[in-house]
Amino acid sequence: MARTSARSSARSSQQSTMTLPQQIAKMDAARLRSYAELLSFYQGDQWPRQTRRRERRLIFNYAKAFVEKTTSYLMSGMHSVVDPTDESPASADAARAGEYALREVAERNNLAQLDFDTEIDAATLGDGAFKVTWDALERRVRVSAPDVQGLFVWWLGDDVTRVWRVASRYHLSPEEVELSFGFRPPAKRARRADRVEVVEVWTVETFALWVDGTLVEEKANPYGLIPFVIYPNLREPKQFWGASDIPALRESARELNRALSQLSTILELSGNPIAVLENVTEAQDIAVQPGAVWELPEQARAYLLDLLQGGGVQLHIEYVNLIYRTLHDLGETPRTAFGESRANLSGVALNLELDPLLKKVHRKRLIRTVAYQQRNELILRILEQQTGVSYAPYRSRIVWGPVVPRDRSRLVSDERALVTSGIHSRRRAADELGVADPDAEFGRWLEEQERIENPAEAPTANGRAAVGREA
Repeated sequence: MARTSARSSARSSQQSTMTLPQQIAKMDAARLRSYAELLSFYQGDQWPRQTRRRERRLIFNYAKAFVEKTTSYLMSGMHSVVDPTDESPASADAARAGEYALREVAERNNLAQLDFDTEIDAATLGDGAFKVTWDALERRVRVSAPDVQGLFVWWLGDDVTRVWRVASRYHLSPEEVELSFGFRPPAKRARRADRVEVVEVWTVETFALWVDGTLVEEKANPYGLIPFVIYPNLREPKQFWGASDIPALRESARELNRALSQLSTILELSGNPIAVLENVTEAQDIAVQPGAVWELPEQARAYLLDLLQGGGVQLHIEYVNLIYRTLHDLGETPRTAFGESRANLSGVALNLELDPLLKKVHRKRLIRTVAYQQRNELILRILEQQTGVSYAPYRSRIVWGPVVPRDRSRLVSDERALVTSGIHSRRRAADELGVADPDAEFGRWLEEQERIENPAEAPTANGRAAVGREA
């Protein structure tokens, strides 16, 4: 017990004397190693290292296809809306202002593309992240997606939701450091490829900047909050970091590559048949080609080896189909999601066919809804700090598009009935139908109604009011 306590105290004192960049250099080694392996597998490095180099090794990158297919279903039709907190005109105006602000930030940061790319990264590595800051030069909110391989997080006790410090490590050239922070780091002979390690450390109260292991700036946090949203792809119980989509597919994908490589070798050998000579001690000028004539001694026999006889190839094909089934079962993505359908399915039948994918997407959307709401709150809070416009209470709602195709005419009919019965508002119905800006659309509808009811006052092409003709 005394030895254990001595070792613990020694480690604690050693950590206390280390700078923060030195500490994070020793943190999360297993997580970072897993990230590198998962990314390599996604990019196509899928054969075990111990396999023979001379054998044929085909790669059919189903892992990449599954990740991108699931992401396409997940991100279909996603957008944010802000609902009024009550029925007062002031609340409606505040909600409209918040929604317009979020839409403008999304357009200026091209969030549709950024979100899709980040989701592919999250599905591959197991974690995703956004960073929300204020660009003083362009006077706008900037949203980025930092690489989670450079993020390190500290939380309080056993509550992984109470994050109190985040460090972001990345590398820049000396010129990029000067453009970003206004100073040029000193030259170092041992620097690799002329890259500089930059570490940003954020808490609610403070911000610190380390460049090449040297603390160059430490000040109060200008936002009063940690400007990061870090979320898991799929949550593991009691863990902060998430789970990737790749491990469930890894063994099936490797076995599929091996089986198809083996089948390919058999078919190639069958197309270039092997000559078998029996009772022959010596042979020369034996060529397998059309019109070839062989001279054989008595009691000798020659024939071509048929690797396809006895239905051997069919056994390989059946095994490949079994691997396909395993791959799709573990990936929770039926063949129907790839366009293969045994019948013309629609409605409930299509939902049942795609049920594993629907449940997988639903699990992911539960996590993404919270993450995107947190990002929207960061955007509105930073906008409020920099512009003075109030966006409280910073609440938004994430609207997701349908995973499977819907009968739009049936959906319109259902929403009309819900609006008429007072269950849904017009705005909610517009959200469900995928209208990007319900308020603007309703305003245009009111304008058209005004023109229809008062045609004499409707503006003409030259901007003047039309004069009604006397009957």
